[in-house]
Amino acid sequence: MKPMTRRVVTAEFMDDPEIAPEELERHLRYLRFINRRLGGAAAVIGHLKRQSPGWAADETIRIIDIGTGGADIPLAVAEWATRIAPSVQITAVDVHQKTLAHARRAVEGRGEIRIARCDARGLMDRYGPGAFDYALASMVLHHLPDIEVLTVMRIMDRLAARGVIISDLARDAVTKLGARLSMLGAGRILRHDALASARAGFTKREILQLARRVGLRRPEYRRQWWYRFTLVSGT
Repeated sequence: MKPMTRRVVTAEFMDDPEIAPEELERHLRYLRFINRRLGGAAAVIGHLKRQSPGWAADETIRIIDIGTGGADIPLAVAEWATRIAPSVQITAVDVHQKTLAHARRAVEGRGEIRIARCDARGLMDRYGPGAFDYALASMVLHHLPDIEVLTVMRIMDRLAARGVIISDLARDAVTKLGARLSMLGAGRILRHDALASARAGFTKREILQLARRVGLRRPEYRRQWWYRFTLVSGT
């Protein structure tokens, strides 16, 4: 079968169920930094802001965050939502048991965020079509081979009544150079995963082709900062 993209997907230490606790903490701390300081959360919230004028003041916006990691994005979205009229209910799912333990501690006391363990490929076994208004995957799809990217995109489209939000790595020379520079002085394991992620990102052409292949509605691509993009669909 002819490859759908020219991505290079290799195993990352962060995905290993047996990763050492101190290494997992380093990875999650790095992700918190890029989500807070390098536009990760802003990319997602920016799209929700554009959608929010169409929300009724008395409705609850249902969001599923797939591959939530340390739940940084749900926390940022929940904080933003406290400043607008509609409430949000966020279901944050991940398959990595040790990572979910960090997520549960992070969202303690936030009743609008629910944490659940589930493989993205099995979400339709737990939730029905249209169970959420928006399905979100931030920095997740680059971990997967193309065929699984298509599967998760299809599932997201079925789960979301209003739209899909994908935020991930743009693969180009700028992103690869940025990954190398940002990892100067970092440990071997974190440096390996950052460079592996940069090679597994998507070009604009690739992610749009994948989106159209699964029939996402009106996919729209936006480049965010120097290293990532947002692709939205359905609204």
